[in-house]
Amino acid sequence: MPKYMKVAKVNEMPPGTAREFHADGKVIALFNVDGKFFAIDNTCLHRGGPLGQGALEDKVVTCPWHGWQYDVTTGQSVFNQEIRVPTYEVKVEGDDIAIGVEG
Repeated sequence: MPKYMKVAKVNEMPPGTAREFHADGKVIALFNVDGKFFAIDNTCLHRGGPLGQGALEDKVVTCPWHGWQYDVTTGQSVFNQEIRVPTYEVKVEGDDIAIGVEG
């Protein structure tokens, strides 16, 4: 069972935004897709670009370095079904957003 780390307040992340957080020794990208929050590993599997700095359109983030795209709800690459970045559970408790990391 993961432990949850509070990383942001709901009002700090309006729909369509992304932020990067350090949690449990990892850098995790958090996204707000139409009021729902999703977290994936921040590192693009192509060349290590920062996904949390990429453009978010609907539920797809585009890596700012070379344009690789991922579905932030699943971590799945848009281009190759065999490629997936790790995902993390997200809980909203009141105004707090917490990311589940290994416990």
